[in-house]
Amino acid sequence: MGAYNPETSQSARKATGSYYTPRGIVDYMVDEALLACFLKNTPPFDGDMAYLEDRLRLLLAFDQDEETARAHAKKGKAAPKYDHLIDTTEIGPLITAIDNLKILDPACGSGAFPMGILQKLVLILAKLDPRNERWKARQLEKAEAIDDPQAREKAVAAVESAFAPERGFGDFGRKLYLIRNAVHGVDIQPVACQIAKLRFFISLVIEQQTHDDPNENYGVQPLPNLETRFVAADTLIGLGKPAQQALGNEEIKTIENELRSIRERYFSARDRKAKWACIEQDKQVRVKLAETLKRLGFPHKSAEAVARWDPYDQNARAAWFDPEWMFGLSEGFDIVIGNPPYIQLQKDGGRAGKLYRREGYETFQQKGDIYQLFYEHGCGLLKPDTGVLAYITSNSWLKAEYGKPLRQWFTERHMPLQLIELGKNVFKNAIVDTAVLIIRNGNGSPVTCKAMDVEQASDDQFPPPNEKWGTLQPEGDRPWMALSPVERAVMEKMEAVGTPLKDWDISIYYGIKTGYNDAFIVDTAVRDRLIAQDPASEEILKPVLRGRDIARYRANWAGLWLIDTHNGYAGVPPINIDEYPALKAHLDGFFECLRRRADKGITPYNLRNCAYHEHFNGAKLLWRDMTDIGTFAYSDTSIFTNDKAFMMTGESLKFLCAVLNSSAVSWFVSKSGLTTGMGLTQWKKFVVGEIPVVRPDASTAAAFNHTMEDLLAMIDIENRGAARNLEEAIDSMVFDLYGLTPRETKILERNKN
Repeated sequence: MGAYNPETSQSARKATGSYYTPRGIVDYMVDEALLACFLKNTPPFDGDMAYLEDRLRLLLAFDQDEETARAHAKKGKAAPKYDHLIDTTEIGPLITAIDNLKILDPACGSGAFPMGILQKLVLILAKLDPRNERWKARQLEKAEAIDDPQAREKAVAAVESAFAPERGFGDFGRKLYLIRNAVHGVDIQPVACQIAKLRFFISLVIEQQTHDDPNENYGVQPLPNLETRFVAADTLIGLGKPAQQALGNEEIKTIENELRSIRERYFSARDRKAKWACIEQDKQVRVKLAETLKRLGFPHKSAEAVARWDPYDQNARAAWFDPEWMFGLSEGFDIVIGNPPYIQLQKDGGRAGKLYRREGYETFQQKGDIYQLFYEHGCGLLKPDTGVLAYITSNSWLKAEYGKPLRQWFTERHMPLQLIELGKNVFKNAIVDTAVLIIRNGNGSPVTCKAMDVEQASDDQFPPPNEKWGTLQPEGDRPWMALSPVERAVMEKMEAVGTPLKDWDISIYYGIKTGYNDAFIVDTAVRDRLIAQDPASEEILKPVLRGRDIARYRANWAGLWLIDTHNGYAGVPPINIDEYPALKAHLDGFFECLRRRADKGITPYNLRNCAYHEHFNGAKLLWRDMTDIGTFAYSDTSIFTNDKAFMMTGESLKFLCAVLNSSAVSWFVSKSGLTTGMGLTQWKKFVVGEIPVVRPDASTAAAFNHTMEDLLAMIDIENRGAARNLEEAIDSMVFDLYGLTPRETKILERNKN
């Protein structure tokens, strides 16, 4: 749920994972969703789809003289002709397409996206039909097709009133029938739905033509009732229908039509008596519907849920959502758009995960986020093959391991059209990297998705004019990358000249997994006490690093020690704890935890097997597993790491330390590697193994090694200025190593800390 109004309580937004979406981004998403919808549902009259898209974009654009047009409408004059290239023969089909639109925001909050859609469609109609002649004719045609004579008469009168001469050529009739026909919203919070309805009421009020006669309510017409357009419900939980066993039944269809007719009458009811009559009839028909459903084999629990759901209770919400029973729509929506909430499924003891796991979502991941389920469910609510989904969410799923099922699902089932990565600072109250995805329902021919990585999202102009579209080739089992043409060229150049590290003569290992760090890792004070109690303890107390202790080029040891009760390696027998009584007494204080842990050796006192144990004593590279930029430290002393770090041994370690700490490699991994839910890059073994590194010749290797030795010396004596200068020099050397141009290096330098 994207809360649009600043009046919404900040704490409430945070509690429900809801954040204000900037207006510029809302407008952009609305435009692109409508454009994708029109391109699929409107024939390219001249046979040129690209030309049709250009003309539709011009139609969607706000004009400078919009205020002039509104002023003319207030005076009862036709608006001046807007500039657009839509031919007269094309106007009718476009207006028909607009009139047939069905749009849903499944987490509508206070209505930012539905209101954005409404405003844009009103603008389009004003351009295409400035005197409302065609739009009015469409509504009259539908009203005159009603079978019931009394209902037909009222519907025709309502159309005539909405387009009465005193209203001029303004937007009231446009808005009223767009709200009636097209716009729908759902939110789990009843108060959010109330705010959304209020915004739509205000939108209609400002279009009223008033006068000074109090007997006619100063010219203000009664507003529609929006209870059946914005409903409070849990979007992600379905009703629990049977496998179509009762849904095609004519008896059910008759009752559904009766219910739909009542709710349409309620929408236009002008007085309290008429409203109450509709409410009572609705209740009676719901009871009849539930009884019929049960008789036809519908689950009793679901049938009772249909009967109990009261759309007119403003303080209640349904624990389920179904567009057929709530909106009378069974064929899907043309557009699903919005800003779903951000709530980790494992939060609060996994309460949300347990709730939604039962719904059988294919993309469900216990460590994932609720917005992933909104993606899957949103696509399920679309019309087959033509429906368009447009969401703004966290971008973590694009690269995180828990996003892999969703990426795979999109790749196999749908057609991504646009991806825009927005970076941080889009939402005022959430520090989260975000992305906009626009996707078409259903599979088509293989496509390359348009993609863009925007440095700064502006509320005034989005996307920024200096940003250029790149491409994305969606693959389910790999992270999705939004690369500009220059970025893609850099990526391809690095891959072409480099050799993946997995093909070098190196080995990569995990740090030591103790299974219970509180027992096996001690500080210097405890170490000294244990040695004082038993000098033999010193033999197996080894310095150890945590992931946080590893900095670029050098590690900062924090005075911690590993009780190295190894399980034996390379002919060395396992440690017998009985030979170290002080250490045994220390570990006995944790014995129950040691006994239950999975990571143990032949006894609870021993560490798990570690065949590469001896490599911690030699030259190696150490690095953090999660960080925003490469953080590799060179060490040739005997020191261990815990499992929050990795170790590399083998050839050219000083050279590799320089290259892997460069902004070029950090950029490469940030684009092609996995990320955590917080946006940090995961420098896992398989990620680092794919980094393409140029094999140096002898002179190049010597130059790197010499510069690295100078840099390590400056770090050791804490000469930070000299160290920074040498880091800059290494960065330039790496750029030259990959043959990058000055233009290409500017892109990579953005990753510098």
